[in-house]
Amino acid sequence: MNHLKQFDKSFLTKKVKHLAGVDEAGRGPLAGPVVAAAVIFDKKTFHEQINDSKKIAGTRREELYEWIVKNCVAYGIGVIDHIEIDEINILQASLKAMKIAALQLEPKPNLILIDGNKSFVSNIKSTTVVKGDAKSFSIAAASIIAKVTRDRMMKEYAGKFPNYGWEHNKGYATKEHISAIKKHGATELHRKTFLNNILSGTHEEIKLGV
Repeated sequence: MNHLKQFDKSFLTKKVKHLAGVDEAGRGPLAGPVVAAAVIFDKKTFHEQINDSKKIAGTRREELYEWIVKNCVAYGIGVIDHIEIDEINILQASLKAMKIAALQLEPKPNLILIDGNKSFVSNIKSTTVVKGDAKSFSIAAASIIAKVTRDRMMKEYAGKFPNYGWEHNKGYATKEHISAIKKHGATELHRKTFLNNILSGTHEEIKLGV
């Protein structure tokens, strides 16, 4: 039993029988949604390879995603699209996605561990865990669910908008992606507020693509 599982078990009490971990993927990209996931495990379920999704190769993440879905007590997914991200900002969108994911859980958790230092308003007790995806088994599992879900969405979007390399960069601000925006314009899936921030000084040249 590694330190991630031990961390989660330290929160279990007579009153806390169902512990949920919550994390998101996609705060930084220029395009696409932010996706959050929430996961509950029983106290015995464990997989030694579950860790922060950023430290796991893509094919391994896919395998762990399938394991988590089959072996967890419950999981939920929340998605906030690029339009709402522009409307309410990425922090609020991330927190909203996390809340949506957590509210899908059945049974309801007694305590929610939220990755980061900001929490969403909920009737369920929660606590924030900075760098939680490297400390908590359930948060790490949630990070994998969120990352794989979002990556699959971006690969699908890449078929509709093939010029931007989303199957590789997943919408992040790579040189390839930025140069494609300058050449082809922004798509309907780009976060307009992010383009202004990232490409300040050049964003006036960016036309709205189809």
